Amino acid sequence: MGKILCATRGGEDSYPTQDAVIALAKERGDELVFLYVANISFLNQMAAPLVVDVESSLEKLGKFQLVMAQERAAAQGLEAQTIVRQGQLRVELAAAAKEIGATLIVLGGSLGPEAVFEDAALKAFASEIEDETGIETRII
Repeated sequence: MGKILCATRGGEDSYPTQDAVIALAKERGDELVFLYVANISFLNQMAAPLVVDVESSLEKLGKFQLVMAQERAAAQGLEAQTIVRQGQLRVELAAAAKEIGATLIVLGGSLGPEAVFEDAALKAFASEIEDETGIETRII
C-alpha cells in the first residue's frame, strides 16, 4: 500500500481533482493525504501585527478547506489525512512528501482563468518536484 499526497487549495474548483485522487487512492488501495499550503510572502511589506493576523486567518481557511476535502473522501468511502503548512508551495510540498513517505504526488490541472499555473508551467513544476523528491508526480 502506498501513500498519495495531493496538494489542494480547496473550494469548488478543487473538487474535480479531489474526486479523481480519491478514486485513484481507492483503486490502488493507497492512503490519501491532502496538503494545503498558506503562502503569505505577498505581505512582506506589511506591518508585523497584520502579517500575524493574516497568517492565522489563512491557516484557519486551510484547515476548513481540508475538512471539506476529508468529508468528500469520507462520503466516497475513504479516510483521508490532512496537513496544513505555511510557506512556499514548492518547498512545503517536497518536504511534506518526504516526511510522510509519499509514493505519489498529485497536482490538479489548470482550470481556466482561475488557475494558479498555466499548463506548461504546471508540467514544468510537476517535473521539478519529481526530480527533486524522486517521487512520481502526476497532474490530474
